[in-house]
Amino acid sequence: MRTARLRTVHPVLWAGWAALAAGAVLCVLGWYGVSGERFAERQLPYLASCTVPGAALIVAGAVLLTHGRGALAAARVEELHGLLVAAGPADAEESGTAVTAPLAASGELRMVPGGTLLHRADCPLVAGKEEAVPVDAKLLAGGELGPCPICEPAEETD
Repeated sequence: MRTARLRTVHPVLWAGWAALAAGAVLCVLGWYGVSGERFAERQLPYLASCTVPGAALIVAGAVLLTHGRGALAAARVEELHGLLVAAGPADAEESGTAVTAPLAASGELRMVPGGTLLHRADCPLVAGKEEAVPVDAKLLAGGELGPCPICEPAEETD
């Protein structure tokens, strides 16, 4: 499933590469022409007809490539979003609302030594980790630990 926007990005990328190549060729031709002339007044036509337009084409090609890459990334994000929306939630009820179970429901609080977050014991961030230790009352009362944004143990500590 390719979006129409994704199909329109590729010509912009090709145009950017073509402009870069043409600009490089013109700059090489201008340099070659200038290097063969001894006097500055005889070098000016090469600068005006080859080097300056070549540099402009290089800049234009770089702008087209940058725009094309950004548009390509945006088109891919839109395509992925469309796929996610089409898939829908896996365990949604018939009414269309999804039932979300809490990630962690344990009453025991844990922390990682040196960490700044307070976790439930069955939080996915500390579950199964040997270094996770129970929280002592002094740290809990001191307010040094903030609640984990995943398991949200704040309502039990208040």
